[in-house]
Amino acid sequence: MKVYFIGAGPGDPELVTLKAKRLLSSCPICIYAGSLVNPAVLEHLPASAERHDSAVMSLDEMAVLFENARQRDLDVIRLHSGDPSIYGAIREQMNELDRLGIGYEVIPGVSSFQAAAAALCTELTAPEISQTIILTRTAGRTPMPEDQDLLKLAKSNATLCIFLSAHKIGEVADTLSEPYGSQCPVAVVYHASWPDQLVLRGTLADIGSQADAAGITKTAMIVVGWALSRDIPVSKLYDAGFSHEYRQAKSS
Repeated sequence: MKVYFIGAGPGDPELVTLKAKRLLSSCPICIYAGSLVNPAVLEHLPASAERHDSAVMSLDEMAVLFENARQRDLDVIRLHSGDPSIYGAIREQMNELDRLGIGYEVIPGVSSFQAAAAALCTELTAPEISQTIILTRTAGRTPMPEDQDLLKLAKSNATLCIFLSAHKIGEVADTLSEPYGSQCPVAVVYHASWPDQLVLRGTLADIGSQADAAGITKTAMIVVGWALSRDIPVSKLYDAGFSHEYRQAKSS
C-alpha cells in the first residue's frame, strides 16, 4: 500500500502529467483539495473510487483514512492543486505517514505560476532585465519570515510570482511601487487554465483598481516585473554571431 501525492495542475484536466493520469485512472481512494482542484480533473478517476474532500478534513481525519486504507491494502491518491511542493502542506501529512509506517511518493504537477505565464504568452526571465524568479506570498494567517518580507525581496528586481494574495493586490502594488517604479508591468491571472480564466494587465499604478473592478479576491496569480515588457534586449541564444558547442558563429 502506498500514498501518492499528485499535482493536479492549475485547473485544465489535460495539464495533468501522463503518470498522474495513469494513477488516477486506477485509483481506489482519492483525497482531493475540493476548494482548489477543478472537478473536471476528478473525471480521470474510476466511477468506483472513494472520494474525500480535504477541505472539510483535519490532519487527524486524514491519518485515520490512511490507516484504514492500509488495513484494506488499498493505495491512496492525495490530490493537490498545482504542484504539491509549493504551498501544498504535504510535510505534515508525510510526518503522519512516517509515524504510521506507510510509504509515499510525489508526482509533480504544473504550477499556477507556470499556467499564468502561459496565459500571458510571456517569459518570466529576460536577458539583462531579470534572470531570477521569486515564488512568494504575503502574510496572512501564516506569517512571513521577517527576512522574506515582500519589500525586501523586491530589492532584487526579480520577477515576482505572488501566490495567495489576490485579496491584497492594492497593498502589494503600493509596497512594490517604490522598488520597481509605478509603471512596472503587472498581471493578475484569475483561475489560470480554467474555462473562466481572466487576465488583467496593467502597471503597479492601476492594477489594484482593475482587480477591484473585476471582483478578483482569490485563486489568482500576481506577476510583477519588467520581464513582462516586450521592449527589452533580445537573447544571445539565436544571435548569428553567438557560438556554442552546437553552432559556430557566422562571420559577416
